[in-house]
Amino acid sequence: MIAPVRTRPLPEDNDFVVNTDPELLDRVYDRVLGEGGQTMLSEEVKWLAVTHKSFDHGRRGYNDRLGYIGKRMIDLQVTLALVAGSPAAEHAMGLDQYGRKPFRHSALEGLENLTTSRKRAFTEKTNIAGVAARYGLADVVRWKPRRKQYLEASGLHIVIAQALYAIMGAVALQRGGVVANNTVRERVLGPLGID
Repeated sequence: MIAPVRTRPLPEDNDFVVNTDPELLDRVYDRVLGEGGQTMLSEEVKWLAVTHKSFDHGRRGYNDRLGYIGKRMIDLQVTLALVAGSPAAEHAMGLDQYGRKPFRHSALEGLENLTTSRKRAFTEKTNIAGVAARYGLADVVRWKPRRKQYLEASGLHIVIAQALYAIMGAVALQRGGVVANNTVRERVLGPLGID
C-alpha cells in the first residue's frame, strides 16, 4: 500500500530500468537451463523466478518461495556430490600403537569430504552469484536497488543468486525432481567444479 503523501523526498536519479523483453529472458533461460530452456517453464513462472520482492513493492509476486526450494535442492546435490566423491586426504592404513587396524568401509569413504567449511565453499551466495552472473541473470532480474549507481553495494550478488535458486526451484515444481536434480548437477554444480 502506498501512502497518499510522501514523508521523504524522492531520491534523485534513482529510476532503475528493468528488463521487459521476453526474447532476452528466453535467451538467458536457454543459457541457464541449456538448449530448449525457454520451454521448460511457463511464461508466468519464468517472470516470477527472476522477480525480487523489491520490485514494485512485491505486488506482482516474487521469487522467495521458489528460491527456498531451489536452495534446498542445491544444498542436497552438493552434499550428495561431496559424499560420493573420493576422500579429501588419504590416511595411512597402518596399525596403531596397540596393533589395531582402523575400520574402513567403502560406503563411509566420502564422509571425510563432508565438512561444514567444504560444503560452504560451494554453496556460498557469492559462488552461486558468480554462476548466475556467467549466465547473464543480472541483465534480466527484476528488482529495485537502493542506489542504481552502486549495484554491488545494493545487493546485486544476493539478488541474482536468489534468482538462480528460484529458477531451479521452478524447474523442480514444473518438471519434477529427476529433471531438476539433473539440471542442478549440470548447470550449477558443473560450473562450480563439482563432478
